[in-house]
Amino acid sequence: MFTESRAQDFLAVVLGIFAALSPIWVDTTTNARWALIVLGVLIALTGFAQMARPTMATADYLMGLCGVLLFLSPWVMDFTEYRGASWTAWVIGVVTAVTAVAALPVVSGRMHGTAAHH
Repeated sequence: MFTESRAQDFLAVVLGIFAALSPIWVDTTTNARWALIVLGVLIALTGFAQMARPTMATADYLMGLCGVLLFLSPWVMDFTEYRGASWTAWVIGVVTAVTAVAALPVVSGRMHGTAAHH
C-alpha cells in the first residue's frame, strides 16, 4: 500500500499531533482530554521513531496498539456524549490502526532482507 518512502510514518506524526492538539478546538472532559493528548503524543512518537529507525518493527506494532486504544477510549474513558472528541478518537484511531497494519508487510520484508510484494 505504501512505498519505501515511509509515507505512513509521516501520516502517523500528523495524526498524532492532530489528536494531541484536538482538545483545543473540541469540547472534552478531563478523561477525553488526557486520552487524546497522551495517545496522540504516543502515535506521533511512533511515527518519529520509525522515521529515525525504519527497521524498528516494534514501533509499527505500538502504533497499531495506540490506534486501537484511541478508538476504544470514548467508551473506556466514558466521553461518548462529547461528539467532537469521540469522533476525533474514532477516526484517528481507525486511520492509525489501518496505517500501522498497512506498514507491517513492509517491516517484515525489511527484517528478513527481502522486499515486500505489492
